[in-house]
Amino acid sequence: MKLRIKSSEARSITAGDLVVIIICLGLIVICILPMINLLARSLSGANALVRNEVMLWPVDLNWDAYTTILHDARYIRSFWWTAILTVGCTFLSLSMTTLCAYPFIYDQMIGKKILNTVIIITMYFGAGTIPTYLLLKSLGMLDTAWVLIIPNCLSVFNMIIMRSFLFGIPLSLRESAEIDGAGPMKVLLRIYLPLSTPVLATLALFYAVGRWNGFSDALMYVKNRDLFPIQLLLYNILNTTNSMETATLEGFTTPGVGETLRAASVMFATVPILIVYPWLQKYFITGATLGAVKE
Repeated sequence: MKLRIKSSEARSITAGDLVVIIICLGLIVICILPMINLLARSLSGANALVRNEVMLWPVDLNWDAYTTILHDARYIRSFWWTAILTVGCTFLSLSMTTLCAYPFIYDQMIGKKILNTVIIITMYFGAGTIPTYLLLKSLGMLDTAWVLIIPNCLSVFNMIIMRSFLFGIPLSLRESAEIDGAGPMKVLLRIYLPLSTPVLATLALFYAVGRWNGFSDALMYVKNRDLFPIQLLLYNILNTTNSMETATLEGFTTPGVGETLRAASVMFATVPILIVYPWLQKYFITGATLGAVKE
């Protein structure tokens, strides 16, 4: 005898649902349209940009701006340096965040409340730009790769997220491992880390986006152009107020070429990090709603 399970009826869409759908679609359009316009400008001819004819579709389609970028050693070097820096900083930051959050799940940790208070204080109060600069100078880190890695290798906010997630893992799993003779590090590697994929992916996305988009630290602490991340190079390009000057620097004389080059530079620096989002989206949603439901 076969059992048939009757499916529940679909809930009808109410007026409130329609309002939410319309608002979400509007926000999607608001977010996408600037990127479409930027892409169209990067693929349009210089004369079309001067005549302000480009909206959402390229006019006089050409790939000259992207060809210029891909044949410019500055862009390529800065792109790969930023990619290496982002991967290295993300791995280091996740390691530091995990090692900082993990001990706080142990009730027998000595000085737990004091250390927790000290760490939280650093989240609200900072020394300031000048004292930070003097500290980095005294440590000999200025104009080196380390100044882009070490100062921001740990976020207290992300550490709190990690700690909250670890607290949510059943204590019985840890106790079972300890009964079998596992030490703290083995418990971390065999129990907690395999179960922490959602929060690790979420924090990796936070750290990676922050490092990829970061340029203020390089602007203040780095003079060596070989260490410029892609966003600082883009910042310098966008700060060139006269399109004719930009075009002349790049070997062009046609008005509007500089504007096309700027748009292509923004796309070149933005698209790679956007590609990462779809791969981590499901983990990001899980991590973003961490702690929203209490049982």
